Amino acid sequence: MTIRRFSSRTHRLDSSFLLEHLKGARSYKRIAGYFTSSLFEVANELLEAIPEVKIVSNVDIHPDDLKVAQLRESKMIGRWNEQGLEAEALLNRERYRRLDAFLVQHGQAVRVAPDSICGFLHGKAGVIELADGRKLGFIGSMNETRNGWQRHYEILWEDESAKGVAWIEEEFDFLWNAARPLPEAVIREVRRRGYRREVLFDEIGDDEDLAPAALVESPLYREGLFLQPWQQGFVTECLRHYHNHTIVRLLLADEVGLGKTLSLGVAALALCLLSDKEQKARRPVVIFAPATLCEQWQTEMTDKLGIPGARWDTQKKVWLDYDGRTISAAGREQIAKCPLRIGIVSTGLMTRDSLEKQHLLGLRYGLVILDEAHKARSRQGFGRDAGTPNELLAFMREISARADHVLLGTATPIQTRSEDLWDLMGILHQGKGQFVLGNDFAKWHRPREVLPILAGEQEVIEPSFSWELLRSPLPVVDSTQEPRARRLYSAIRQDLGLTSDDWQTAKPFTDLTEDAREVLEDELHREMAGATFFQRENPLVRHIVLRKRTTLEDAGLLTKVGVDVHPDSSLAKEIHLFNALFEGKALRTSEDFRQAYIEARNFGKALTKRGKGGGFMKNLMEQRICSSIAAGLSTARMLLEGRTVHEEEDEQEVDLTLETGEERTVLQRLIDRLERIEKDPKLSAVIHYLEREKWLDHGVIIFSQYYDTAKWVADALADRYPDEAIGLYAGAGRSRLYQKGDSVFSEREILKKMVAEHEIRIMVATDAACEGLNLQTLGTLINIDLPWNPTRLEQRIGRIKRFGQVREKVDMLNLVNEKTVDETVYERLSERMRDRYNLFGSLPDTIKDEWIDDIETLGEKMDEYINAQKEATGFDLRYTTTMQPSEKDWRDCSDVLSRRDFAQFMSTGWGASR
Repeated sequence: MTIRRFSSRTHRLDSSFLLEHLKGARSYKRIAGYFTSSLFEVANELLEAIPEVKIVSNVDIHPDDLKVAQLRESKMIGRWNEQGLEAEALLNRERYRRLDAFLVQHGQAVRVAPDSICGFLHGKAGVIELADGRKLGFIGSMNETRNGWQRHYEILWEDESAKGVAWIEEEFDFLWNAARPLPEAVIREVRRRGYRREVLFDEIGDDEDLAPAALVESPLYREGLFLQPWQQGFVTECLRHYHNHTIVRLLLADEVGLGKTLSLGVAALALCLLSDKEQKARRPVVIFAPATLCEQWQTEMTDKLGIPGARWDTQKKVWLDYDGRTISAAGREQIAKCPLRIGIVSTGLMTRDSLEKQHLLGLRYGLVILDEAHKARSRQGFGRDAGTPNELLAFMREISARADHVLLGTATPIQTRSEDLWDLMGILHQGKGQFVLGNDFAKWHRPREVLPILAGEQEVIEPSFSWELLRSPLPVVDSTQEPRARRLYSAIRQDLGLTSDDWQTAKPFTDLTEDAREVLEDELHREMAGATFFQRENPLVRHIVLRKRTTLEDAGLLTKVGVDVHPDSSLAKEIHLFNALFEGKALRTSEDFRQAYIEARNFGKALTKRGKGGGFMKNLMEQRICSSIAAGLSTARMLLEGRTVHEEEDEQEVDLTLETGEERTVLQRLIDRLERIEKDPKLSAVIHYLEREKWLDHGVIIFSQYYDTAKWVADALADRYPDEAIGLYAGAGRSRLYQKGDSVFSEREILKKMVAEHEIRIMVATDAACEGLNLQTLGTLINIDLPWNPTRLEQRIGRIKRFGQVREKVDMLNLVNEKTVDETVYERLSERMRDRYNLFGSLPDTIKDEWIDDIETLGEKMDEYINAQKEATGFDLRYTTTMQPSEKDWRDCSDVLSRRDFAQFMSTGWGASR
């Protein structure tokens, strides 16, 4: 029972100790350092022959993150990918292959221990059970790597005493039992790297491999995250349409919070790659989105997919890059000369006459994407314009006729009338897309004739009538996965001598063979899940992709996370303090605030006297002071100084300057009132929930629709909590990090990483930066102001209500001031929130200005909307409720497009030729 001491200065530790004892060993237990690709590279062959191998390694992951398996996986992958991947994978390919083979043979031989167990796992020790049954313990400073055993200066003590071995085994057993299994995603990444190779377009045989080859090492995947199955499924559906028709015309109508932007962005990438692979003309790709979402699109595409895109600045008439820098010459004509492959343009610019619009209509496009597509619709009402296309719909019809592929996105597919859906189908139908609804005489163009059929109210069993519905547009065989329908379409095409390119036929029903007619009649009498043939097989099903949150949750693809909505006296910890702040669901305010609010409304009335102050602009000052006193003061002072306030809403953009003495007088009175208020009650409420309700313990994200309010909140909280790191997450160039009485500019990626690492517990953000911001490490959310847009509320709560959230139920606080329009709007919304918090598919995407004009009827207007939606969506249109991805998991893709080549490929401007 002796102790032997080794030094790498005098001994080769690998040959004099490790390799000597591992030959023929029965078991090997090891407390190692980090889990890296170099694990086992010294004694791999010997370890493979040992029946029992157990290694516990360190993992620098917060204990909360280890509680959720999927988050544990993503964190470890993210750690691995912090280093440059390309050269590392090339130089260590054989090492990865050996490690992969070992893991395949030994299964869960490796576990990872969180820091919460004993801090950073720095101690290195092990026990080897020799061939003769003796056990040998050792303690040293070397990692389980070639460097550790061969190159570094290391020391090692060997102890074969029973007491010494037992002591080491006790330490090992504690760590092993407390550790977690090595995530399957990490094991798969080991295998992928072992066979990773960079390829060119023409080396990718299967079109379905194009997108994963471009994205498997994108920022999203390098962070250890990945596209969800339904997002991959949408790309698969796009490729299927491409192969069926050579062009893609689809409406993505996923419910809010299911990652519609990423789905559309990846589809755009796949179609660009496919075009280049087939050496087609490289045409422009344009994304149209509401002004408030343009920056979100640019951020999401860059931060998640690594796809550069340029954003058109409607004021400066230039293209901007991701950092807000000008990358083009100035001038309206420059809109047709985007310097990157993908350009992002505000739909607000398309809703009015402009030279930019005409320049865009002079181009031909490879792909056009329209987000918030439901805003393109026919005018309603009873005037002479009723039933005519609004400006956006008219524009989209024109530009779709000039495009190969058209993708529309909306989380609100049907507004107040089911016919609205045909407006969107009509966009898809333009130009090369006439196979969408068929020829001009096809019944599918007339919703009133086919809606009863789609609703199941009218049964179609007469073969000749069914033939009118079926022959234009005539589906291709691969348009459905249903075997009997495929058999029918194949029989029709064979009987009539039609190719897959033929989307209609003028031949009568009697030209079909008796066998084909029998198949059709059988299909007309067959139901599936209560749905008739034409409920299952129709143009809407073929061109609309709709996945519902509840469906995905029931399938286990989404985690159900509950939401408690505050303020709620029944949830308050200290009711007397709660009542001092709130009257019902609204904050108590002072007389000065109430008078200032009156002046804000007077300002709106003064604007209407111009004859052009209607719409959302007349509510500008109301919304600003309802957001915060700071935002109200900032806006009012800016206007009085003669400066222009640029306001962006989903459907329009307006520049406001003062024009009349009355406007100036009202604003001055408003400022006088606001300046008397010592403390904004919203800040008091935020502090109450952070401290008294203990929300700071869970971490909090605080949202505002205005930068002035967000910065005011961040400044105030930084003063109160100087030791806290506080993030301000805003548009390009305006994000900051606060601590110790100071603040610095910070990249948004740094702030996101700090939240993920639990280094930031308070994050303040604007809606402009909302999309793609994953904050599941935070457990509470405060809406410092209320956007008149329930969809925006869904997007906000979606930042924390997502996979990786350790709380089964998160908290959301909505702050509105008493005796304001916001209070009334929120009351009406609250009355219609079902199951604590469930707005999906039940509320309008925005509160319309005309509804606000008659506030007493606001609830009635909402109910009319909700009832109309139920009527329109209550029947089963047989949308595609689940879209399965391809059988290949993109995370396993080992053939990778070079990031450098990929970036260069996506940076080709609109004016450049191949």
